[in-house]
Amino acid sequence: MPIHSKLAIFFDEKNANSRFGRLRGEKFGQSAGFFGVLSNFRYLPGTSDWYGMRLKIGITGGIGSGKSTVCQIFATLGIPVYYADAAAKRLMVEDEALVAGIRKLFGEAAYDAEGQLQRQHLAQIVFQDRRKLALLNALVHPAVARDSLAWHAAQTKAPYTLKEAALLFESGSYQQLDQIICVRAPRALRLERVIQRDGITIEAVEARMAQQLPEAEKGERSDYLIENDGQQLLIPQVQRIHRAILARAGALRN
Repeated sequence: MPIHSKLAIFFDEKNANSRFGRLRGEKFGQSAGFFGVLSNFRYLPGTSDWYGMRLKIGITGGIGSGKSTVCQIFATLGIPVYYADAAAKRLMVEDEALVAGIRKLFGEAAYDAEGQLQRQHLAQIVFQDRRKLALLNALVHPAVARDSLAWHAAQTKAPYTLKEAALLFESGSYQQLDQIICVRAPRALRLERVIQRDGITIEAVEARMAQQLPEAEKGERSDYLIENDGQQLLIPQVQRIHRAILARAGALRN
């Protein structure tokens, strides 16, 4: 059977002109990248072997918003979680192509004699040279994207998976995902949390915040919002979103 007969697809115009088209305020057709195109298509139920794939849900938010706490609640509901930051640290040591790229960019001093990444050495360089930071991200983000897709494919018993990353929109990896959850919290509370957690100065936290999209913009581009302001209970919010995602997954399969 010809592939065009086996795979019936239709274009989701609403998504093209909303979340998927708003990375730079552009509409579909102007957005770059294979995943940007693929994310705006939906496979019709029962027409493709591809359709057996589970929904890929992203969860993001500014530093100190409480993403990890929310992910832990989803995990208690049986939802597997991929932590992009932890994966990046692992891949920068284990992925041979990525290691080779980092050595080429930063020299042999990027790793010690045992092959461990010299994180402080790299941090000193990229914090002073934004071009080097962009080049490093251009190496790391695709490696994490490949790893996360392979991980997702292995979660055969889950109705959907979560990918936790602070830079979902900034890195462009949101284009691989079906829906996005944004965790929000007041700026003052986020500052307090990170200072207590990491033992760093307020200036250091604000410098990190400056490297991320504003929280309001993240929320606008997301499909679901979770308010982690210390006033609203998290568990009911997570349960509501969990039910909505399960309903969407079920509707697509029926």
